[in-house]
Amino acid sequence: MTTPPMKAAIIPVTPLQQNCTLLWCTKTMRGAFVDPGGDLDRLKAAAQGQGVTIEKILLTHGHIDHCGSAKPLADELGVKIEGPHIADKFWIDRLDEDGARFGILGVPFESDRWLEEGDTVTVGELSFDVYHCPGHTPGHVVFHHPDSKLAIVGDVLFQGSIGRTDFPRSNHADLINAIVTKLWPLGDDTAFIPGHGPMSQFAHERRTNPFVGDRVLAGA
Repeated sequence: MTTPPMKAAIIPVTPLQQNCTLLWCTKTMRGAFVDPGGDLDRLKAAAQGQGVTIEKILLTHGHIDHCGSAKPLADELGVKIEGPHIADKFWIDRLDEDGARFGILGVPFESDRWLEEGDTVTVGELSFDVYHCPGHTPGHVVFHHPDSKLAIVGDVLFQGSIGRTDFPRSNHADLINAIVTKLWPLGDDTAFIPGHGPMSQFAHERRTNPFVGDRVLAGA
């Protein structure tokens, strides 16, 4: 059996049970954390257990459960932060306030690289396409690895649900549009890691999701 080029492990963190993803290039054993919202000892232990050297932190959006601990982790590991889109800077600037409200560590920061639609990010020898998918937050991005048929979608889409749009600068129509025009074209056989809950596949959501299933949208 050949080893896949990429491996990923999901590590739920914070009281909000946010899915931090440890992903790595199996050729170089260099990896990244996507959305390290907290519980840094658990995250570092997971990377160490897999023999992965972390080379960067990737962020889908600016909510505290996804990026509250990104800055302390980046400083400790001596790595850079890439993402999200700069439209989420207002969320990142208030991480300390949100942390006090939720009882979660929140450290504001300046991203080393704000991401745009069409950008690529690398992890080891892997390359991920970046899609700007606003709606849940205005600066939300999604990471897609075509060879693995895997997308990391943050809080855009969940198994059986979609992201909330009752936050400041959220937009329900933008969210639906991003799912239909950015995610569905990646292919029905694409699996995705959401920001919370179990993994799913785009084909399954198109058949069954009560918010963005094909039949639901056709009848809208």
